[in-house]
Amino acid sequence: MTPWEIQGHIDFLFREAQQKHANFPRVAQVAMRFTHIWRALWSTFGESEAGWPRYRKALDELTAQLRASGAKDVKLRNGSDLFATIGALIILPALADKQHDSGAGETRDAVPAPTTNQQAPAMAAPSVRKGADPRFDRPVFIVNPPRSGSTLMFETLAQAPGVYTVGGESHAVIEGVRGLGVMAQNFDSNCLGAEHAHPEIAAALRERFSQMLRDRDASPAPEGRVRMLEKTPKNALRIPFLAKVFPEAHFIYLHRDPRQVLASMMEAWESGRFITYPNLPGWTGERPWSLLLTAGWRDLIGLPLERVVAAQWASATTTLLDGLDALPPGRCVTARYDALLENPNAEVQRLCAAVDFGWDRELGSELPLARHTVSKPDTDKWRARGEEIEAVLPTIAETVERAARAAER
Repeated sequence: MTPWEIQGHIDFLFREAQQKHANFPRVAQVAMRFTHIWRALWSTFGESEAGWPRYRKALDELTAQLRASGAKDVKLRNGSDLFATIGALIILPALADKQHDSGAGETRDAVPAPTTNQQAPAMAAPSVRKGADPRFDRPVFIVNPPRSGSTLMFETLAQAPGVYTVGGESHAVIEGVRGLGVMAQNFDSNCLGAEHAHPEIAAALRERFSQMLRDRDASPAPEGRVRMLEKTPKNALRIPFLAKVFPEAHFIYLHRDPRQVLASMMEAWESGRFITYPNLPGWTGERPWSLLLTAGWRDLIGLPLERVVAAQWASATTTLLDGLDALPPGRCVTARYDALLENPNAEVQRLCAAVDFGWDRELGSELPLARHTVSKPDTDKWRARGEEIEAVLPTIAETVERAARAAER
C-alpha cells in the first residue's frame, strides 16, 4: 500500500471510531507513528523488494502496539472492533504480495477478523454461478436527488432479513479512497464515472464496504456472497462508477414531488446541518455549500437560494437519469415517496419483491421520522415557500417532466 492509501484508511476509521473512549488517544498516537514510519520507508524503497522486511517489521510492530494500546476495546460506529478492522483494511493487505520468508503468516494469525458481541452465524459457502460477483450479490443502491426521502426508505429496507449495510451514508467510505474525493476532481463536482473505477480503486472500495457491513441485528456479514443495501445522496452522480465497481448492482430510483424537494433543500441549506464544503474554493455564496456538489456550481455564485437549489436538483436528476438509462434492462426499479408514506406495508413489500429481499415485519400506518429530518414532513409544507418555488419551476420544467416519466416506468 502507498502511504496515502494507508492514511486514507486510518482517517476514515478514526472518523468512525469512539473518539471519547479512554484508549483512543493512545491508539491515535500509535497509528500516527506508524504512518510516519511507512511514509519514510516508502520514500526510501517504494515497492522495491529490498524494503519488504522493513515494511513487515513496521506492520508487526503496529500489531503489537495496537494490542498494547487497547485498540480492541474501541468500537466503530457500526459496533465493529477498531483493532480488527485496522487489521482487515491495513495490516493484512498492506504487504499482501509478500507471503513468504517474512513472518506474514504469523501476522495474519495475530490479527482477528472484525467481530461484534453478536457473531455471524456459521454458514456453508453458497454455490456461486460462473462469472458471479464473489462477494456482492446484486447490491442495491437507492439513488435520488437530495432530500427526497431516501433516509426513510433506507432505514426501512435495512430491516429486511439478510440485508447488510454500513449503518448509514457512505461519504467517508467512498471518498476516503484515494482518487475519489472532491479534491481529486479539482472541486468540479461529486460525479464519478466508469473511468474512475481503476482496479486498485475498485478493490479498495469493495474491501471497505465488505468490512463495514452489518445486518439489522448489528452482526457482521458472513463469508461469501451477501446482499448489500446502500444509500448516499451523492451516488446520484456516480451510477456508471458504481455499476462498474459492483457488476451486479441494482438501483432503486426514488422520486418525490420536486416542489417538496426544493423546499426541503432550501430548509437544509438554511439549517446549517448539511454543509458539505465549508470552504469550497471559489464559492462566495451567502451560505457555505450544502448537500452534494453538482457540475456547473460555479455558475450559481451570486444567485438567490431558490435558484441555487433548483439548479442543484436539476443537475443531480439529469445525471442520475442519464446513468440509469445506460444500465442494462432490469437493473432499476422505481419508487415514489408519496406511495411510501401512504401505504408503507404495500410499498415496502413491493420493493422487496422487486429486488429479491425478504420481508418479515409489519409496519405501522405511519413510519417514524428519519434521522436526517429537519422538520416534520407535510405534503403541503412547500407552499410556505410557494412563491419562490413557483418562480424557479419554469427553469427546470424539462427535467421535472423527465423525472415524472421515469417514475412511471
